[in-house]
Amino acid sequence: QVQLVESGGGLVQPGGSLRLSCAASRSIFSFADMAWYRQGPGKQRELVARITSGGNISYADSVKGRFTISRDNAKNTVYLQMNSLKPEDTAVYLCNGRSAASGRNYWGQGTQVTVSS
Repeated sequence: QVQLVESGGGLVQPGGSLRLSCAASRSIFSFADMAWYRQGPGKQRELVARITSGGNISYADSVKGRFTISRDNAKNTVYLQMNSLKPEDTAVYLCNGRSAASGRNYWGQGTQVTVSS
């Protein structure tokens, strides 16, 4: 059973930073891509950032220049560095991995990020 476990969420003031981590229970190279999504209160789930197994990276327009996705292959972990946080970044952040072999999507349980003064 593949598991994705997020950590690093919390309460932060506007302008602050947080780093989220997503630890996978198997090699992240087994995923065609890994991504961070978020779902704010009363909003639909949206893609925040994605990194492919080949290292290609993409971001939602709303976070470009503020968020950075990266990975540590040895630790089977993907990170989301979030800087210059805004109240509208408040959401549950979820890690997603798409299996390279089956195309199946795996999800973590989510971690809450709250940006408020």
